[in-house]
Amino acid sequence: MSEETGRRSRLFGPRFYALLIAVVLLVYLVMMGSRAVTMLLSGRPLVIVLGVAVLVLPVLGAVLVADQIRFGVRTQRLAGKLADEGTLPDHSHLPLRPSGRVRREAADEWFEQKRVELEREPGDWRAWFALAQAYDLAGDRNRGRQAMRKAIDLEQRDHVRG
Repeated sequence: MSEETGRRSRLFGPRFYALLIAVVLLVYLVMMGSRAVTMLLSGRPLVIVLGVAVLVLPVLGAVLVADQIRFGVRTQRLAGKLADEGTLPDHSHLPLRPSGRVRREAADEWFEQKRVELEREPGDWRAWFALAQAYDLAGDRNRGRQAMRKAIDLEQRDHVRG
C-alpha cells in the first residue's frame, strides 16, 4: 500500500464517516428543532401539540447520537491503552472469506478462546474487550456492544481505584 493510499484510508476511515453522519444529523436536528419552535409559537393548539412532538424527535436523536459518539470515543481510548501496553487482541492471523470477513469456524474458535480467558479473569476489562471483539467477529454485534460496555465500566472502576 502506498503512503498516499494509507493516508487516504486513514482520512476516510470509520471515524470520518461517523463524524460526517453526526454532522448531517446535527443539521437535520437543527432544522427540525427550528420547525418545532415555529409550530410552538403559532398559538394554535393542534399545531402546538405537533410542535412538541416534532421537538421530541430531535432531542431524542441528539441524545442517541451523543451516546454513540461517547461509546466510540471510550472504545477507541481502551484500544489505544491496549495498544500502548502491547496487549491489543490480534486476530489478523485468522483466515478470511472472499468478502474480507473472518471465516465463521475460525471466528467461533477465537470466540471460544476469549470466553475461556474471560472465565479465568471475569473482572478484567481487557478480557471483556477481547470478548467484545470476538462477538463482533462471530457476527453478534449486540452482545459485542454489551461486552464492550462492560469493559468500559470495569476500566473506569479500575481507573478510579488506581
